[in-house]
Amino acid sequence: MAEENMNSEGAQNQEQAPAAVFQLERCYMKDASVEMPHAPEMFVKPLQKQPMVDMQFEVSIKALGEAHREVSVRATVTIKEEENVMMITEVKQAGIFQIRGFSEDQMAHICNVVCPTIVFPYLRANVADLVTRTSLAPVHLPEMNFEALYQQRLAQAAAAADQEKNKQN
Repeated sequence: MAEENMNSEGAQNQEQAPAAVFQLERCYMKDASVEMPHAPEMFVKPLQKQPMVDMQFEVSIKALGEAHREVSVRATVTIKEEENVMMITEVKQAGIFQIRGFSEDQMAHICNVVCPTIVFPYLRANVADLVTRTSLAPVHLPEMNFEALYQQRLAQAAAAADQEKNKQN
């Protein structure tokens, strides 16, 4: 009998607590640009050195009401031969996620790690496609460890807060 009461109490608690929901509702390319400031001259003169490729990434999160978040991953790829910029490509890939029923810490982890990990393969494909369409050799973005990047940002924020606290003392 006591077991039945505990089971019915547990069932009531489950009904009262909102169920955790995590779902990708839409993934889309939010923005894309390609600039080739030295075209067409760069195609007719031979390369002096192997071009250098610089890649930078950024994750941004935007609340869309209580249960939805837009998580965007932006990649900026710059290809240079010495000081001459051959191409700059910037692509922002975004996803709309329904996320609810999680604590603040869980929500921050989901938005900074899980969501970008889902969006990133689409970003990689779009960057490779855009660069290939310029007739330059394809650029394939490396795999990203968003967990490590998130932990690094948390550590930097904690260090900055400690530094600010030490300045005030």
